[in-house]
Amino acid sequence: QVQLVESGGGLVQAGGSLRISCVASGRTFSNYAMGWFRQAPGKEREFVAAISWSGGNTFYADSVKGRFTSSRDNAKNTVYLQMNSLKPEDTAVYYCAAVLSYTDSYVAINRHQYDYWGQGTQVTVSS
Repeated sequence: QVQLVESGGGLVQAGGSLRISCVASGRTFSNYAMGWFRQAPGKEREFVAAISWSGGNTFYADSVKGRFTSSRDNAKNTVYLQMNSLKPEDTAVYYCAAVLSYTDSYVAINRHQYDYWGQGTQVTVSS
């Protein structure tokens, strides 16, 4: 089992920045590729970003490319999502997720590929 706990969400003005974190426990964190998803009220949960086990490979949704950056610190069992130039449409609950990985190039962009999920952290961007 892997337990994931997100933190760092909050209220920010449009154009601002926020960094959210996800701390993992329970298994060897560096064996897992990680992902970020978000869900706005009344909408499906959507992919935001994915990062391979070493952090050497990342992939982003078109809607956040160039504004969001995911990174990880395996010594701290933590993955981060740095969000810049935030827009009101970025408002959502943000979730991190983990999937066991066997290659460093592996990233997963489909939510059904992930085995473990955090409880989410709310990000609200005001206009």
